[in-house]
Amino acid sequence: MNSGPISWPADPVVVVGAGPVGQTAALLLARWGVPSVVLDQRSERDPIGSKAICQQRDVLDIWEAAGAGAKIAAEGVTWTTARTFHRDRELFSYTFVDAGSSAFPPFVNLSQARTEQVLDERIAVEPLVTLRWAHRVVDLTQHANGVTVHCDTPAGPTALRTPYLLVCTGARCEELRRLLTVSFDGQSFDDRFLICDIRTDLPGWASERRFYFDPVWNPGRQVLIHPCPNSTFRIDWQVPPDYDLDREEASGALDLRIRAIIGDRDYEIVWKSVYRFHSRCVNRMRVGRALIAGDAAHLVAPFGARGLNSGVADAENAAWKIAYAGHGWAPEELLETYHAERHTAARENLEVTTATMDFLVPPDAARARRRVEVLAGAATDPAVRAQVDSGRLSEPFWYVESPLTTTDPSRPFTGRPPRGAAPPAGPGVLVPDAPIRMPGGGPGRFRTLARDGFLLLLAADADPVPTREAAAAARGPVRVLAMSDIDPAGAVSEALRARPGEVWVIRPDAHVAAVLGAPATAAVTAALDRALGRTAVMGEDRTQCHRSTPAPLLETPS
Repeated sequence: MNSGPISWPADPVVVVGAGPVGQTAALLLARWGVPSVVLDQRSERDPIGSKAICQQRDVLDIWEAAGAGAKIAAEGVTWTTARTFHRDRELFSYTFVDAGSSAFPPFVNLSQARTEQVLDERIAVEPLVTLRWAHRVVDLTQHANGVTVHCDTPAGPTALRTPYLLVCTGARCEELRRLLTVSFDGQSFDDRFLICDIRTDLPGWASERRFYFDPVWNPGRQVLIHPCPNSTFRIDWQVPPDYDLDREEASGALDLRIRAIIGDRDYEIVWKSVYRFHSRCVNRMRVGRALIAGDAAHLVAPFGARGLNSGVADAENAAWKIAYAGHGWAPEELLETYHAERHTAARENLEVTTATMDFLVPPDAARARRRVEVLAGAATDPAVRAQVDSGRLSEPFWYVESPLTTTDPSRPFTGRPPRGAAPPAGPGVLVPDAPIRMPGGGPGRFRTLARDGFLLLLAADADPVPTREAAAAARGPVRVLAMSDIDPAGAVSEALRARPGEVWVIRPDAHVAAVLGAPATAAVTAALDRALGRTAVMGEDRTQCHRSTPAPLLETPS
């Protein structure tokens, strides 16, 4: 940020969970001058295992705001193509469209363990973040202006008072969800999946993701293969519900399973595990002064890489809203829009990934027959290939129906774009990236600038006076810039398809809050007020979430 030192007027924010979502939240809070204490019940970090490996371009941008995106991208394996096969025939492949000119590839693969190490390196040099291991949260007491967090530690019980609590503890946090009085409804799938991280040499496989339906070496089920650094490949096999890894390894069948894919070459198993998929979501992602993020709030099947990527987006959304509310730049009602926006995003991810699982593991005979027909037809008919669901890969959620977004009839949202594509820039959409000239004169990136507070961007021929008047009356970081001053080559203007006279209102998470054509001061002020949760918008039916019920305040025994 470029707004200089900011004094936080309260105790540190408590973040529970030191995984990538909690780490990201703490680092982003620090950008806004917000100190945090990160608690984790483990005694130390898990050192191995690929776990969540697939990091999407827009998430790399978020991590770059925390000082880690470029390093994660450089260490990860870049891939730009997704290939889908049925048995021994390739059905289709697609590459990813960049609406602007990003500094990052569409995806990189890097083990979750290494990603956490890189984020830890940033935390180690960030004085506003304190990381405490071996702190197990056993109780919560909410007050009108904060939460008391009760912990068991090796030194004995302790309690921390915090104005805001961010729960990023991962999937296994039943007790915390109970303390927050939220449900975690959904379903669990019977089929298991075997993961093996295998170090070997597979020429030509290092820059693409491969998905196989019904291959001869896993008949009747699926296999997913991802490249990883250091000549390592992550292979996921769908296996029967009664699969026994120890028995298969002892019998030699695991070696045969692996060699059916890689052939007669040397290999090393770096890590292996068997897991089960879940599709679940809490009914509330905000409970008073507590926000729930990542796998603690939602679990989705990994086909599409929407788990960790959506959790990082939760962290960014929560961090700027906590900062704005806590600094007094926005009302407390802004926190309710965290639930409105990210719960809707979670539900869309559930919809997308559940449809994928229904295609991969049909729940009834009718859908099983349909899958057979689609896969058979896709081999020869390009029109049928769009019905093959091997996972719609992660993309940012578009806040087009958010209570913070000012709609523009001249820029309507056209719906979910084809796989690999991005929607046109407009209200609710994440801005495309492009190289720019920073206000200080040096080279930079548009998204870096966009994440530095609210940005009011003037297109060609826009009258600057009303926008500057509105910005002067606003609280918190607000910057007014002319497109021509930062975009001499026209890359941003072209990516936005900006029209003469427009003012673009861009949120601190680089999403477009409004596009205003030749606005007066009152129109810019109204758009800023809406984007900060200052207007009475929470009762409007503008998302799929139940936002009319006030967030409850929870009182539990201390």
